[in-house]
Amino acid sequence: MTNIAVSGAAGRMGRSIIEAAHRDADCTVSAAIEHADSEMIGLDAGEIAGVGRIDTPISASLNGEEFDVLIEFTNPETTLEHAEICRESGRRMVIGTTGLNRQQQASVEKAASDIAMVLAPNMSVGVNLCFKLLEIAARTLGDEVDIEVLEAHHKHKVDAPSGTALRMGEVIADTLGRNLRECAVYGREGMTGERQRETIGFATVRAGDIVGEHTVLFAGAGERVEITHKVSSRTTFASGAVRAARWIIGRELGLYDMQDVLGLR
Repeated sequence: MTNIAVSGAAGRMGRSIIEAAHRDADCTVSAAIEHADSEMIGLDAGEIAGVGRIDTPISASLNGEEFDVLIEFTNPETTLEHAEICRESGRRMVIGTTGLNRQQQASVEKAASDIAMVLAPNMSVGVNLCFKLLEIAARTLGDEVDIEVLEAHHKHKVDAPSGTALRMGEVIADTLGRNLRECAVYGREGMTGERQRETIGFATVRAGDIVGEHTVLFAGAGERVEITHKVSSRTTFASGAVRAARWIIGRELGLYDMQDVLGLR
């Protein structure tokens, strides 16, 4: 039995993770964490998630909690704080937090030198299959096409482009021998001039309750290839995160991603 701690337990994603872990016969939610001023502190995490009482109250701190793996979908600052706690206590982590800057990313990688971690901008099985398809498409089409990444999410998402969109761009850039930091174009306005073939464009939509949509265009002369992934429920991400939590239990220390979890390397 894998004992899971859920950070951000009362949020939309946290509740979905609790529900997914509750459905999994090999997992139990042994700890649930929220920020200290949350009105949910002390309430039963299962009841908040709509799965019934599980006798795990929501706590204001990860310190002192018993768990094997922490699933973290919150913000960069909380993620780094919890990574340090897990590093000191030898607990594993599954991190789906997006918006990490380079310094924060480096801090996570440093913590992974002492514990086993899965870090992925998107835990969906389908999206991670798309990463593999994008690698194949980029390698096949090469530098003969223009490449654009389009993504849409709900109005509450605070970072842009999404971590998934950026990872898609990284996969393509790495395959083509480009540096995404140098070739990415984030939005266009005014007299931008003719598009340069080596660039990878990003376009972002934030509206309504869109859970997550990503499309990559490979547009050439006379034809184009589109690889699209759409999510209609957060359960998709939550189920992938729980799958990653089960997988990481049997791994040595180090930093992994969902390609490792799914055996797509």
